Amino acid sequence: MAQVEATTERVIAADAETVFDALADYSGTRGKLLPEHFSEYEVREGGDGEGTLVHWKLQATSKRVRDCLLEVSEPTDGQLVEKDRNSSMVTTWTVTPAGEGSAKAVVSTVWNGAGGIGGFFEKTFAPKGLGRIYDAVLANLAAEVEK
Repeated sequence: MAQVEATTERVIAADAETVFDALADYSGTRGKLLPEHFSEYEVREGGDGEGTLVHWKLQATSKRVRDCLLEVSEPTDGQLVEKDRNSSMVTTWTVTPAGEGSAKAVVSTVWNGAGGIGGFFEKTFAPKGLGRIYDAVLANLAAEVEK
């Protein structure tokens, strides 16, 4: 099994604290940022950053749906880590200042991919697909906080 990684980033015209707070607001803002690939969004515990337990289904392709139950931690300032209880998937959101009134938001997801030929296709195509999904989340985030 090879590790598969998908990373996407965007500079957003809002200060880093505003961007981070919007991402960490699972009970409010976060649900509004998710594109059609996400369904059954539900905050089960907490709702604001560290200690949150959130559920959703992620439909990466027409045939591939991942049932995610994510524990949220904040290991350092400006960073949210979502660990899926149902798989090896870990998503890290990092928000840093990027000049006056701007922030850079980076989202990186890693998981243990399949072996064999299926693993080859997963490692080849999954990062591109997931990158497009998270690019849509970041675009929605920008639209929300740049108001």
